Amino acid sequence: MAVRLLLCATLPLFVLAACSREPELPPEVRQTAAARSTGAARMVDEQGVTPLADRVATIGLLNKRNNLTRDLKLKPGQSQRVDNVIVKLAACEKTAPWEDPPETGAFVQVFVEERATVRERLAWRKVFSGWLFRNAPSLNVVEHPVYDVWVKDCAMRFPGDEATPSAAASASSAAKPAGRPGPAASPSPAPSPTPTATASPSPAPTPA
Repeated sequence: MAVRLLLCATLPLFVLAACSREPELPPEVRQTAAARSTGAARMVDEQGVTPLADRVATIGLLNKRNNLTRDLKLKPGQSQRVDNVIVKLAACEKTAPWEDPPETGAFVQVFVEERATVRERLAWRKVFSGWLFRNAPSLNVVEHPVYDVWVKDCAMRFPGDEATPSAAASASSAAKPAGRPGPAASPSPAPSPTPTATASPSPAPTPA
């Protein structure tokens, strides 16, 4: 009888501990910093273009339940958790300023902590993995009843971005004209003072 009472008293504790245990993160998210840097170093970067590891993507995250939107700034290989959703960035690209039409894209993965059925416990599930495009959002859509994810920007530079028109104009105005400098103008002499006229004395009258 005492053993049965002990089991009845301890069993709810084990059930509570199992339910409150943090779900194990997906293998794609549980990457070390060394693995992320190694993966970024394997990418071949174009000359004059921001390396992939130094680009910063802005990802929009919408919670449809409370209509709250957040901007996540991530570098390739980084992930960020907000409540029970994780957004991971694999890469981001954008067209050069001289290319038309302009486009910005990001390869993201979205993980949501949820139950597949009512009887199963919470677990992380990958709900999206692919490219998202800013100007063509219908190509790939994060289909989830609670969360929506989209790409907003990819911060990167291209060759020639550092030379702005204002900088070129200031440089041209500051440049000295070419050629031999002309002779220095000699200072003009100071004007001489105007002489003051003196009245001559009138002659004395002669006697009659």
